[in-house]
Amino acid sequence: MAQISELVHYPVKGCAGTSLCSALVTPAGIAHDRTFMVVDDGGGFRSQRNDPRLARVRAGITGDGARLRLDTDGFGHVDVGVDPGGPQLDVVLHRKPFVGVDQGDEVSGWLSEVLGAPSRLVRVPDDHARLTGGWTPGTSGFADSTAVLMASASSLDLLGARILERGAEPVPIDRFRPNVVVSGWEEPHTEDRVRSVRLGGAELGYAKVCIRCVGTTVDQARGERSGPEPLRTLAGYRRADGGGVSFGSLFAVTLPGSAAVGDAVEVLEWGEPEEGLGGRLAEVLA
Repeated sequence: MAQISELVHYPVKGCAGTSLCSALVTPAGIAHDRTFMVVDDGGGFRSQRNDPRLARVRAGITGDGARLRLDTDGFGHVDVGVDPGGPQLDVVLHRKPFVGVDQGDEVSGWLSEVLGAPSRLVRVPDDHARLTGGWTPGTSGFADSTAVLMASASSLDLLGARILERGAEPVPIDRFRPNVVVSGWEEPHTEDRVRSVRLGGAELGYAKVCIRCVGTTVDQARGERSGPEPLRTLAGYRRADGGGVSFGSLFAVTLPGSAAVGDAVEVLEWGEPEEGLGGRLAEVLA
């Protein structure tokens, strides 16, 4: 039986994730996921693509979202009393304009010291009304696109085996920063074929495959890039027709509810993999 083996949220975009035993799945994804974002002095978002040290910044948030704590080795910690009504800043995420609520000078100074460059922390405003696209429309906070990223353990197993064939070390699942990891699907990349799925009391609708970037080459424990994997190996069998390589699939929330590790993953509707991925994967498995 397929079930949830991991639930993870990332309160601050680009920073370390927190594993959860259970979670509320809101219209924008797992509660507090990518609610905050680090921006530069021009409002552009910071990510592990250019600032891999973000991976070492641990973010903990209270259940009510009222307090946020950031810490990292060598720099201590900073506690933030979350301000939903502070000054608003114009910010840019993947060339799209948004508004963020500035969280003050103390956390700004701390992040600037950690990253070695002027930085500020912003929160999604309460009236944040972002529309995400794909097969199933939805909303999200400051995620790259859609609310929930799902990946399966069997997909990682296949990737690990193929990396080993190249004489390199397999990468852990945290390289892909998923929200939901599913165990029990024997066929790798089953998530590509899921069109509607129930997780505990929540339901998700498929949006699109997740095209991966250089962020997957960042060792999440060290906050450093560590070579060409997994992109080098994924390019051999997961190259999308539209460009790039994919791992995992993105979903919009169609019915909010609660979910927990160990809950059954019940597929309500199946489809065919998009963008030609199915044929290449079949060749690999033949």
